Amino acid sequence: MDALTTYKRELLRWNERINLIGPEAKANLDGHVDEAIKAAEILKPHGNVLDFGSGGGLPAIPMAIVAPEAKFWLVEADQKKWAFLKHVVRECGLSAVVVGDRLSRALGRFPPDLRFSLVTSRAVGEPEEWVPPLREWLEPGGRVALFQGTDDVPAIDGIGSSEVHRLPRGASNFLVVLTFHVKQ
Repeated sequence: MDALTTYKRELLRWNERINLIGPEAKANLDGHVDEAIKAAEILKPHGNVLDFGSGGGLPAIPMAIVAPEAKFWLVEADQKKWAFLKHVVRECGLSAVVVGDRLSRALGRFPPDLRFSLVTSRAVGEPEEWVPPLREWLEPGGRVALFQGTDDVPAIDGIGSSEVHRLPRGASNFLVVLTFHVKQ
């Protein structure tokens, strides 16, 4: 059985007991997984990749499956959700670290020399609030990829460039990619 099939099977099985994904994502799971794979084709994850608010693993787990050369760091505060993430990372044989904590505390637990080539997040809070503290954790040319319902580029100081990609799952699914000038 391939890793994507394992992931979907385990996600649906665990979702019966704990709320990992909502009814829309459950009904359209293949579309959500395909969208994550399309995003991986656009982003080409490599090196260390941070995903936070990882929840049920969308988009991070499918991206990690199709980009095995990247090491994913999944941050999730909800204990039941990070227990699922640890389970599915093990079942799928992924190169990933699951950190059960809030992002602000997780950053304090990371090795001080760790840098990310990519940060991903799907519909988590206001990027204007959580992106700036992450800039010091980005490697030169590091990017932040926002999975969101609009094509709006957030107003954040230090953005060197931005790209907006329409994702295939509908008219209001976008991937906004921010590249920062990182001072070393």
